[in-house]
Amino acid sequence: MEYFETIKCDDFEVFNLDYHLRRVLKTISKELNLAEYIYPPSSKLYRCKLIYNDDEIINVEFFEYKKREIKSFKIVVCDDIDYSKKYLDRAKLDELFSKKEEADEIMIFKNGLLTDTSIANIAVFVDNIWYTPKKPLLNGTTRQRYLDDKEIQEKDIDLDFLKGADKLALMNAMIDFDIIDDYEIL
Repeated sequence: MEYFETIKCDDFEVFNLDYHLRRVLKTISKELNLAEYIYPPSSKLYRCKLIYNDDEIINVEFFEYKKREIKSFKIVVCDDIDYSKKYLDRAKLDELFSKKEEADEIMIFKNGLLTDTSIANIAVFVDNIWYTPKKPLLNGTTRQRYLDDKEIQEKDIDLDFLKGADKLALMNAMIDFDIIDDYEIL
């Protein structure tokens, strides 16, 4: 099985490597020294894609990063998806994303509860509190940082609760905690 980490690199700085190391350890129960493999090619903003398996780091690639504009979401339901580890094989996520129709992104519901989008964890703002799904598809590194800092709380989020949100935020290694005030759910 192959896995990957997406790591933000900007101005030669590598961000939140300790959280990525923790996830690798949970994924394969073996410590890999990620830092010795990550050398950004310039001072630009990069998405570093580090691919590994149970034994070793297989490949490291750098891509200049440009953030996607996300303002609309399509709800998709999939009760049998498993993405509990950051698998290199994203076929099921890609299949779900293909159902987005006119929307920019999808919100994935599993067993009646919001989990994630295809590229990020999600948080909803209700009654002046940020909530993130208690059962995400993947426990992202940024999500975990915000939980550790007690800036978000876990909660089972059903469709009615989602509809009561004042705003949303997407979380991943590249965008950190990106608040979306103006959005639509299609």
